[in-house]
Amino acid sequence: MNTGTALSSGTVTGTPTGPFQQPKSVVVFDLDGVIVDSFPVMREAFTIAYAEVVGDGQAPFDEYERHLGRYFPDIMKIMGLPLEMEQPFVRESYRLADRVPMFDGVPGMLAELRRRGFRTAIATGKAGDRARHLLDKLGVIHFFDHVIGSDEVARAKPAPDIVRHALELLGARPEDALMVGDAVTDIQAARGAGVDAVAALWGECDAVELLGAAPDATLFRPSDLLALCPAVAEVVG
Repeated sequence: MNTGTALSSGTVTGTPTGPFQQPKSVVVFDLDGVIVDSFPVMREAFTIAYAEVVGDGQAPFDEYERHLGRYFPDIMKIMGLPLEMEQPFVRESYRLADRVPMFDGVPGMLAELRRRGFRTAIATGKAGDRARHLLDKLGVIHFFDHVIGSDEVARAKPAPDIVRHALELLGARPEDALMVGDAVTDIQAARGAGVDAVAALWGECDAVELLGAAPDATLFRPSDLLALCPAVAEVVG
């Protein structure tokens, strides 16, 4: 596996690994850190929620960030923080949604996947309504057949439920799909569902930790995914 070269900015460069032996027709994406660069807004929302519910002191966002990919209430339980933080966190996330950008290259990549005949879904640690609201504001929700939140399955990532649910909605077999994520929980969820796991290294992920989870492929920019996804119209048509 080519793990690329770490840069001082925290980004990673290199060439994408792959391709897969089994042709693919479905891509399941995580949202935060893969489609959208939400971490600055997430930090602000978390800081406000912490101040409102817990009080004085520095909000432990760095620790929170290590658990991203999981459902917010699950992270609160892991960190020993009040579940009451969810309401102000969600409120501020909605308020600040206009400040969340997509990563460079994502819209073009999504459009090209659709042109090539791929079906796509979002499987996110966010609640489904919040994820759909954000993608709608960004004008890209039409690129996804389904957008699934952690509140819409029995068990959130790292359990495989959300990936399996995406496959059920898409009418796809595990071997037809790959999942693109920026967290170890994404890799674990994909593996549990029998889906090839792809590491996205263009966001603020911990590249060493993510690569340590041994993903099946590694991407360094959104457009790299296209090298692993040749046209599949003849497969699904």
